Amino acid sequence: MHALQSKAITFLTVFLFTNFTLYSQENRKTLIHSHNDYLQNIPFWKAYSNGLDIIEADVFLKNGKLNITHTEAEIIEGNTLQVLYLEPLKYAIENHIGDPTGLMVMLDIKSDAGPTLKKILSVLKKYPEITSRPDLKIVISGHRPNPETYDSYPNYVYFDHQKLESNLEPDDWKKVAFISVNFKNYSEWNGKGRLTQEDYKNVSEAIRKAHDLNKPFRFWGTPDSNTAWKAFSDLGVDIINTDMPHKTATYLNSLKKRTYKNTLSSEVYRPTYATDQKDTLIKNVILLIGDGNGLNQISSAVLANGGELTLSQLKSIGFLKTQSSDDFTTDSAAAGTALATGTKTYNRAIGLNPERQPIENMPEFFSKHNFVSGIITTDHVTGATPASFFAHQKDRSDTELIANDLLKSNISLFIGGGAEDFSFDWKKTDFTLLNNISEIGKNQSDKVGLFLSEGGVPSVLEGRDNALAIATKNGIEFLNSKNKPFFLMVEAAQIDSNGHYNNVGGIVTEGIDFDRAITEAVKFADASGNTLVVITADHETSGFSIPQGNLKESIIEGTFTTFDHTATMVPIFAYGPQSQSFQGVYENSDLFEKIKRALNLEGN
Repeated sequence: MHALQSKAITFLTVFLFTNFTLYSQENRKTLIHSHNDYLQNIPFWKAYSNGLDIIEADVFLKNGKLNITHTEAEIIEGNTLQVLYLEPLKYAIENHIGDPTGLMVMLDIKSDAGPTLKKILSVLKKYPEITSRPDLKIVISGHRPNPETYDSYPNYVYFDHQKLESNLEPDDWKKVAFISVNFKNYSEWNGKGRLTQEDYKNVSEAIRKAHDLNKPFRFWGTPDSNTAWKAFSDLGVDIINTDMPHKTATYLNSLKKRTYKNTLSSEVYRPTYATDQKDTLIKNVILLIGDGNGLNQISSAVLANGGELTLSQLKSIGFLKTQSSDDFTTDSAAAGTALATGTKTYNRAIGLNPERQPIENMPEFFSKHNFVSGIITTDHVTGATPASFFAHQKDRSDTELIANDLLKSNISLFIGGGAEDFSFDWKKTDFTLLNNISEIGKNQSDKVGLFLSEGGVPSVLEGRDNALAIATKNGIEFLNSKNKPFFLMVEAAQIDSNGHYNNVGGIVTEGIDFDRAITEAVKFADASGNTLVVITADHETSGFSIPQGNLKESIIEGTFTTFDHTATMVPIFAYGPQSQSFQGVYENSDLFEKIKRALNLEGN
């Protein structure tokens, strides 16, 4: 391959790899070693474009050429050190592509050390752009010269030391770039599950010995998986070996962001179960919706809260299918409408059926049976889920029309964000606006409202504190004071928004905060003896999963498949009289009918 062709290919390669996923090396503690990079379909660039720290190539001298190959039998004509590595690196340096600072090119010599290394040095003289940089190292591995001669080599040449001991002279020891040993000598672990106690001890001892020598340390022959990378990183291995440069770089560089140590807690309430799953009369219904709150989101909150929540005490559990009428994956508007009205509809619809006709929602239905109703949310009051319980509009973005629908609704209580969405004079409405959540419970007005914010409601991590639980407690007290049956919808909206942001800490803390609101509802159900509590989600967001963590330290590692909603089923929990009716697997649109049936209002 001619140099001009090589440059053209490397330029195309770099172009294909933009938006440059070149990662800052300062943001991670673990170096990444691209093992056998020459086996990749784009040698050098796949490792370099992902910001890897050490790029390895096997070198075999034959017929005066530095062939890149593992064995002599595998030599491919034209695949030389110059073509696959030195020319691309030179091109990157000359054209300021990426940042080669701290880069190590490890040449694993497979042929005789003496003549091969002599040829390598001869070739390197032609690349002053590389050899003149004090921040770039050529590291010799495999067949190496006598260690007592290390200091005689040029200042840009270093060596891979393959013993957990040093018997070298200080000047020769300075030429050691890092220490490498065979992982198989310490463990047969395949990267699945966890290291055994004995293997953990052996591996840890090897790492300790290497660190005592004050050199970066790597195992070779290691398993190559997320679990292994995480384990080695946690154990203090300085250099992670991989044959998957992009996956490893993506995983390790995002690990800090995806790992959250929780400090928030929800005090677990132990229900009495006095009326749970009993065929007794129901007076009140409290529906709590965790927006985007799938099973893994719930699991992360459980595990980060010491292994349990109030929610995890409940016995009646099922799953909802969430598809909208026009899409495999629902949005919050269609899902909220299905829950609120019992009708599947198109994405973005608020309280309308697929024919764009208004459909009766829970507060409207319950008002015919002398109920009072309220909504509480950590979203804008005009957000898709809360709006589905009072509005009828063709699109969730019709904010002004949705806001006006609140005045025409059967809602007696609202608490949420987005005061800026309402342009009318509240003094000319039936609502009394309050400024303090704690004032709501004792207020004697017929209808009350409170805005938690002018715009979006702050998250728990931004200082919202316990507002949702306090709002739930006071909202229940206000509605119950009317001496009528009541319906209350409470939405924990920001589990969803943090899923969209792929924010593990946000998902965990919003889920735990949601449990504090659930606790208030379950406590009231026990105290009243006639209240049905239902907890579910409108959909799952982000394809969230929790591959690893630490239960004792409340640490959660999360991963994501998307920034959007998914079509996975969501859990539903129920507590109180008739709660057993909510078990099983069914459509989200079946919930309303089940609540009617539990209240003995079916068909009314």
